[in-house]
Amino acid sequence: MKQNVELLSGPVAFGIAAWLLSGTFSLTAALALATALWMALWWIFRPVSIYVTAFIPIIVNSLFNLIPMNHVISQYFSEIAVLLLGSDLICLTWTTTGLDKRISVRALCSIGTSMKNQIFVWFMASTVLSIFLPNVVVAAIFCPIAVAMLHFVGEKDISTSKTAIPILLAIGWGSGIGGFGSPIGSSANLVAISYIEQLTGHEFMYLDWVIRFLPILAIVSIVNLLFLFCMHTPVKTLPGTKGYFQDMYKAFGPMKRGEKIGLVVFAAATILAFVRPLFAALLPAMKPAYVFLFMGMLMFFLKDENHNPMLTWKYAESHVMWGMIALFASGLALGRMVIETGAIETLSAIIASLNLTPGIAVMAIGCVFAVFLSELSSNTASASISIPVVTGIAQSLGLNPIPYILGTIAAANCAYILPVSTRAIPIGYGLSAGAQISYGVRLSIITVIVVTIVCTLCMDFIPMFSAL
Repeated sequence: MKQNVELLSGPVAFGIAAWLLSGTFSLTAALALATALWMALWWIFRPVSIYVTAFIPIIVNSLFNLIPMNHVISQYFSEIAVLLLGSDLICLTWTTTGLDKRISVRALCSIGTSMKNQIFVWFMASTVLSIFLPNVVVAAIFCPIAVAMLHFVGEKDISTSKTAIPILLAIGWGSGIGGFGSPIGSSANLVAISYIEQLTGHEFMYLDWVIRFLPILAIVSIVNLLFLFCMHTPVKTLPGTKGYFQDMYKAFGPMKRGEKIGLVVFAAATILAFVRPLFAALLPAMKPAYVFLFMGMLMFFLKDENHNPMLTWKYAESHVMWGMIALFASGLALGRMVIETGAIETLSAIIASLNLTPGIAVMAIGCVFAVFLSELSSNTASASISIPVVTGIAQSLGLNPIPYILGTIAAANCAYILPVSTRAIPIGYGLSAGAQISYGVRLSIITVIVVTIVCTLCMDFIPMFSAL
C-alpha cells in the first residue's frame, strides 16, 4: 500500500500542480514546473530507482509536446555527458588494478590515534580527492576502508556505533563539498559552466574556476571540520589504526604496470583540461570532454603487466555509471523544459517583483534555493533548475548574473541532510540515517549562511570574482 501511494504521489502531484499553476503560468510552463515536482517526489520517496525517474522529461514531453523533442533528447548525450563517460572509463581501471585502494590507503597511513586526527584525515582526503574524482566514486572508495578499520578496532555494529558517526559523516560530507573545487569534481559544475558560456559567449577556462572556488572551498571545509570536531564522541582515541593502514599498504607490494598507466593517463587528462588555454587555438574542438573521452578510449588498447587490456568493453558495459549520466542529463533536460516554456521567466518576474535588495538578498535566495533542491534530488538537478532562476532574477534587476551563479553553484554542492546521491553511500555502509539528518540540518543552516556571506563579500570587494 505504501509503495503504491509513493508511486502515485508523482503523477497525482503533477496533475494538481499543473492545474494550480496554470492560472499564473502558461499551460506549458505549468506542466514543466509540475514535471519538476513529480521528479522531486520520486527522488524523495524512491518508489522506483532515481535513474528511472531521470527519463520522466522525455515521457512528459512526448505526451504534451512542451518543447521540440530533440532539445530534450540531445541532453542525454551532451558534451558534459561525454566528459563523465570518459572520466568514468579511466577511473574503472583504478578499480580493476587496485590503484584506488592503494592511493586511499597511502593517503591514510599518516592517521594518528586521536579521533580528531581521524576526522581530519578522512574529511580532508575525501574533500581533496573529490576535487578530481566523481564524489560518488570517492565515497565508495573510502567507506568500505573506514568500516574495515572500525571493525578492526572493535566496532562490530556500525549502525549503532557512535564512534562511526563522525568518521562516516566526514567521508560523506567531504566527498560532497569537494566537488566544487574543480569543474570535473561534480557534474553540477559542468552545468554551471554551460550556462556561463551561454551568457558570456566564450569558453570558461577551468583555471578561472579554480581561482574563484578554491578559497570558498577552503572556508567551507574549515566550517565543516569545526562542526565535526564539536560532535560528541564516546572515545578520544582509537588504538592501532595507523599500524593497520601501514600493514595494509605493505601488503600491496610494488606498484604494478597497470596501476602506473591508470595514474598517468588520469593525470594527463586532468592536466590537459587545465592547460587548455595553451592549445585552444591549435585544437579548438578538443575541449576537456573530448580529452577525457580520448584518454578513456586509450584504456581499451593499453596493456597491463599481464599483457591484458586495461579495460574491456564487457567490464565497462556493466560498470560504467550509466545511471549517473542519465541522472545528470535529466537535470539538463528538465532545465531546458523549464527555460524554453517560459516558466523561469515568469518565476523570475514574480520573485523580482518582491522588491529585493541587490546584493546579499538575491545571493541568499539563490543559495537557499540551490541547497533545498540539492537535498531533494542531486546537485546536478539543483544546478539545472536554480541557475536559470537566479540568472533571471539578476537580469530582471539589472545585475551582473555571474557572481550569483557562482554563489548558487557553491551552495548546490553543500547538501548534508537526506540520504540522496553521495550521502546515500555512508548510509549503505551502516551510518544511521537519523544521525545524518539530525546533524545535517544544523550544518546545512550554518553552511548556507557562510556561503551567502562569503560570496557576497567576494562580489563586493573582489572585482575578478564577477568578471569572466
